[in-house]
Amino acid sequence: MTVDTDLCIGSGACVLSAPEGFELDAARQSCPRHEVMGPSDAVLDAAENCPVEAIAIVEEGSGAAVFPPAD
Repeated sequence: MTVDTDLCIGSGACVLSAPEGFELDAARQSCPRHEVMGPSDAVLDAAENCPVEAIAIVEEGSGAAVFPPAD
């Protein structure tokens, strides 16, 4: 999972909904706690509800887009 820091506005919604997946850095921007982690409904929910769609999730092995979904 990645967070586009050019888009992130630091709302902290992802940290509140999935603290195991995200934290805010010193600049108050979201960053993943782990580069790789197992499937998590909370992390997916955080990505889907990011107000600026700054979070991307891909499958580890295949690199297939989980969120945002591939067109």
